[in-house]
Amino acid sequence: MAQAILLQEVEALGARGDVIDVSAGYLRNYLVPRRLAQPATAASIAEADRRAQTAERAAADQAERAEESAALLTRTILTISQPAGDDGRLFGSVTANDIVDAIDQARGIKVDRRKVRLDQPIKATGTHMVTVELAGGTTAEVKTIVTASG
Repeated sequence: MAQAILLQEVEALGARGDVIDVSAGYLRNYLVPRRLAQPATAASIAEADRRAQTAERAAADQAERAEESAALLTRTILTISQPAGDDGRLFGSVTANDIVDAIDQARGIKVDRRKVRLDQPIKATGTHMVTVELAGGTTAEVKTIVTASG
C-alpha cells in the first residue's frame, strides 16, 4: 500500500488534504495523472497538516465574525422610504437590493443580495422581519420598517 495526499475531493476516498492508503498502481496510474492526489512524503504530510490547521483557524474566525454580525443585525432596525398610495400599498416594491443597501448604509456590513430571504418583494408599508443569511449558515432576523414617502 502507498500513502497519498488528496489534492481534490474524490468520492469514496476522502476530502482535499486527507492522507489515504491506496494501492501503488491506483496512485501511479489513476490519481497522479488526473492530479487528484500526490504521493505522500514526510514533508508533504506536514505541509497538508499545516494547511488544514490554517483552514480551520480561518473558518473559526469567519464563523466568529458571522456571529458578531448576526448579533449586530438582530439589533438593527432598518427604515426604508418608498413612494406609496394612501392605502399603504407601495408604487414599487422593496427588494433584496434595497435591504442590502440599507444594511450597508446603516452598519457597514456587506451582504450578498442572494442571501436576503424574501419570499416576495415587500409591497406594503409597515414592519417586516427579513431573514439574512451570513457566512457559515448563520442567520439574522432584521426588523425592516417601510414608510411612505412623498
